[in-house]
Formats: sequence, C-alpha cells, structure tokens
Amino acid sequence: MGFRMKQLAATFVRFGLVGVLATALHYGLYYLLHFLMGANAAFTLAYVLSFVVNFYLTSYFTFGTSPSWRRLAGMCGAHGVNYLLQMGLLNFFLWTGVSEVWAPLPVYAIAVPVNFILVRFVFTRKKD
Repeated sequence: MGFRMKQLAATFVRFGLVGVLATALHYGLYYLLHFLMGANAAFTLAYVLSFVVNFYLTSYFTFGTSPSWRRLAGMCGAHGVNYLLQMGLLNFFLWTGVSEVWAPLPVYAIAVPVNFILVRFVFTRKKD
C-alpha cells in the first residue's frame, strides 16, 4: 500500500472514530428526545447538536485543520445533503414498520459512507 493510500486509510479511521462518537451522541439524544416529541423533531434536534461536536472534531482531529467559516459552510452543505438523505431513509424505515427506536441504525449504515465522501471533499480542497 502506497503512502497516499495509507494516509487516506488513516483519515478514514479518524473519520470513523469521530463518526462513531457523533453518531452515538446523535442516537443517544434522539432516543431521549423521541419520548418528548415526534421522531422527526427528535432526530432533527439531535442531528443539529451532534453536528456542532462533529464539525470541531472533524476539523481538528480527522483532517488536522483549523475550523473556518468556509469549512463550516462546506460542512453545512455536505450535512444538508446528508440530513435530507437521513430523513428520507428514516421515514422510509418507519414506513416499512421498523420501530422508532431502531430505525436510525440502518439509516446510519447507508448515510455514513456518503457523508465521508462529501466531508472529505470539504476539508481537503486547497482553497483555504
């Protein structure tokens, strides 16, 4: 494996660690909030809160960069796409009969790889 592939693999591992933490935070908040409000509202509020943590960890830990308004805007765009994908998938799985407690899990399995591609582009382009 060449140096570039090792770098990409290491970045993906760091992305995965941050993603696991952000996803656990998202799911934990969703789980608690879904008892107080509808599934869509709970999912959205938990997504926003975990996004803030995710942005800083992605910037510093995953890609070794400083947060910037440009990166925040790019990550907001990437996560906007990811959020719409996740909401569509969440409602699809709810529609198919998956319980509100378990429905986010298959959503994450599909959306996380898509999100890696989008976020990697935001943090590795050379315009900053």
